[in-house]
Amino acid sequence: MYKLNMTRRAIGTVAIVLFFATAAHAQQQGRLRGQIEKVDGATYVLKARDGTTLNVKLADDARISALEKATLADIKTDTFIGIAGMPKPDDSIEAFSIHIFLPAQRGVVPDRHGPWDARPNSTMTNAYVTSMVKEKDGDVLTVKYKDGEKKIVVTPQTVIAAAAPAKKEEIKAGTPIILFGWDKQPDGSVLAKTLYIGRSVAPAM
Repeated sequence: MYKLNMTRRAIGTVAIVLFFATAAHAQQQGRLRGQIEKVDGATYVLKARDGTTLNVKLADDARISALEKATLADIKTDTFIGIAGMPKPDDSIEAFSIHIFLPAQRGVVPDRHGPWDARPNSTMTNAYVTSMVKEKDGDVLTVKYKDGEKKIVVTPQTVIAAAAPAKKEEIKAGTPIILFGWDKQPDGSVLAKTLYIGRSVAPAM
């Protein structure tokens, strides 16, 4: 039984690594964010952030991951994290979302900084935590990535989550979701290939 559990855990970890490797190349396509309104057989009706709805079907090999609620206490020195945030005049970033990568994703998900599409003018920084201090504006993380470093301001409004394996059975009416990899179908529906679901927290990135 122990070996079986270890095998399942290893398979789940590999799936998440593949998810992020694919997601890293999805930026040109863009992401679809919203909430599942209803499930009709194999079709999921997604209400997007702009109020429009579209039909989503899952690819047979769709990679599904979840975000679970986490706290600042779960972030340590050398933790690999992704920060969605807004640049400040002093070149720091005020984070509105931080997600904690799994250890197996180190070296697979690129550590880098660049534009993001969650909010106008937002950025995404995948980086390693080098220090954590308290300042007047909130907790401040210093993070390093391949081409530089940033100071990240964490406020009480910052949503902090950790990545975890997930199953399609968890996708129900009311489930918040982000589609990273997807293809538009001739009938106007979307075939989802890689996606996040919110398990105990709504994905904010």
